[in-house]
Amino acid sequence: MPRPSNPEVRRRLLEAGLDLVHTRGFTASGVKDITDAAGVPKGSFYAYFPSKEALAEAILEHYWTDIETRLLPILDEDGLAQARITRFFHALADDHEAGEFLLGCLIGKMSLELSSSERVRAELLRILDRWDEALTACVRSGQGGSGGVRADLDAAQLASLLIEAWEGAALRGKVTRSRAPYERFEAVTVPALLR
Repeated sequence: MPRPSNPEVRRRLLEAGLDLVHTRGFTASGVKDITDAAGVPKGSFYAYFPSKEALAEAILEHYWTDIETRLLPILDEDGLAQARITRFFHALADDHEAGEFLLGCLIGKMSLELSSSERVRAELLRILDRWDEALTACVRSGQGGSGGVRADLDAAQLASLLIEAWEGAALRGKVTRSRAPYERFEAVTVPALLR
């Protein structure tokens, strides 16, 4: 008779996997590396995740849920839409700076490394759709009237452009290990796209 799953073991595997994949990359993080970091036997891994790809999906969901919980509410605060969008991306940059810009954005990293995996690609698309949706709502709230956001482009297109430009800034920030690309994004890219 199989032993019942232990949520604490799953949490440890998920957190160890997130740390290793974010630091080393998915390919360079083996199941044994993850179980060793989690302090559980290698065989335990498959009791919680049917494959390493399933762990990648769970890692992405965990990573994005944290951003949704802590940072996406900034987009719904009071104030001009452009200021809220800038604050949101500034908070993301703060997260990257806390890791000395060594890690970058896990969504970008996993997109580069695992977009050929249909399972992981589907999870990435789901996350990007959720991100697009939140940014689109904020952009739309600033269009028209005195909201300060240009209305000549569709709100969803502007939201997608912001995410795409952000991922470029995050990639460059990781390479340069500096906040400069993030600062340019906030000071130049956001106003250029939204005004």
